[in-house]
Formats: sequence, structure tokens, C-alpha cells
Amino acid sequence: MSGNRIYPYRPLLETPEVVASMRTNYGTSYKELGDILCMTDDRIWTCGYNSDSMRLYNIQGDLLQTVHAKYNDEPADIALTPAGNLLYTDFRDRSINVVLGENIQPFITLQGWGPRGMCSTSAGGLLVIMDSDNLEETKVVRYDGSTEKQCFQFDNHGQPLYSSGGNKYISENRNMDVCVADVVARAVVVVNQAGNFRFRYDGSSLSNQGFYPAGIATDSEGCILTSDSNNHCVHILDQDGFLRSRITICLYTPWGLSLDSRDNLFVGEWKTGIVKKIQYYK
Repeated sequence: MSGNRIYPYRPLLETPEVVASMRTNYGTSYKELGDILCMTDDRIWTCGYNSDSMRLYNIQGDLLQTVHAKYNDEPADIALTPAGNLLYTDFRDRSINVVLGENIQPFITLQGWGPRGMCSTSAGGLLVIMDSDNLEETKVVRYDGSTEKQCFQFDNHGQPLYSSGGNKYISENRNMDVCVADVVARAVVVVNQAGNFRFRYDGSSLSNQGFYPAGIATDSEGCILTSDSNNHCVHILDQDGFLRSRITICLYTPWGLSLDSRDNLFVGEWKTGIVKKIQYYK
């Protein structure tokens, strides 16, 4: 869905501003920057491809902490517990693990499924998108602590909501919608809190090189932001899937997205390893 509407939201800057930029240890060949996560307004967790490391930086780019995943596995995604402890998904090990000081402990262990994307919820739980071991099925599971509370996989017509296999990232919106950036499907798929399909955004009318939704985040206004790595921009949607704007300035292969408490957008560039802080609201 896309279109023109009159928005009750805060006005957007006509030209968003890059207010800070920091270089990470990612971005070299075969060790690209994956997801990023604001721990605080000035501290950012990162994880990357072909790397077992999760690194915490401050806004000046200083490396504050490095955590290595168990078994030298590659973290698929990262999130925070309500207490601020780092969580990461391990697709190969079929587990979600929590970092407690110098120790890493299993938090959720799956059978027959491997976790991909993950996000914390406003209620203090987790939403996890996962693939079956044979990579033929994909579903979203809601957890309260380590207890499964809800699962959704199909729409009202019995068709899969998500493609199978491939990277997927997830975010809970202010209205409790569950938003998934489905890279393989080249779409953002949104369902409501009950798991009922709401809309699908494919960005096709604006993406010259094919829409490639590599990351997703939601802000305090209920807007959905998704990085489009092929077209070097970030799409800003309202909560009903209508396009508000795109951030096109100074971005190259944007991937991971995260927001601080003031709705400043942090964008991780996959190929360069640079994280940029962008102001897009007036």
C-alpha cells in the first residue's frame, strides 16, 4: 500500500539530517554489519555477518564491550530484556540466549525451529520469527519470558504470511501490530496483535532496483521505518501502510535500524560498517 494522506503525526523534516556518524569494526569483506540496537540514547549494540561478536559502542565510536556468541556461532539478531540484558538469536543452535555479565545462558531452546529476527515488546515479552529446520515454514511466536503465548503463521485464507528461509526482522508497533521485514518476499508484512493480516507493503512504485527490506523499526508516532538496501534509502510508512516519505540522504546499503528515546533513527550500513544517527522529525 502507498498513497497520499493528511497525517495527524509530527511533521517530518523536508531534508533529514545526519547528526552523528560512527565507524564500527564491521564492514570488511565477508564481515558486514547486520543488526543494530540502541541500548541507551548514546550506546549502540551491533552484530554482523560471519562473525560471532556482538559489540557495544558509544556515539563517538568507542568500543565499550565485546561479547562472543557460544560455539563461535553467528548471532542472527539482538534484543534487550526489560532489565537491559542483551539477548541474541542463534539459528544454528536453535536457541535464544541471554548475556549476564561474563556469562551466556540459554533463555529459550527450540525444537525443530531456528530463530531469525527478534524484538522486545511493550509488555516486556518477546516476538520471534523463526524457520522450520527444513526451511519450508516460517512463523512468529510471542513469548512471556520463556513461555510461548501465541503463534501465527497463516492468513485467513490459510496461506503463509511469510516466505520461508532467508533473513527476517521484526518490530512491534505502538498500536501492537507486528511488523516483519521479509527480505525473500521483498515486502513488509503487518498483522494485528491477534495475528490477523492487515497489509503488505512492497515499495515497488518507488524502488528502481527492487525493494529490499533489510531492517525494520517503529517509532513513538506509530510510523514504520524499513531500510531498502538495494535503493540506499529508508521508507517511512504510517501505521496503515501508506508511504509518508523516504530518507535518501547519505546512505549506502542501509540495513539494521534502531530508534532512541527521542525518535532519532540509527542506521547501520551493511557494506561500510558505519552507523549514522539521523533526525527526521522537525
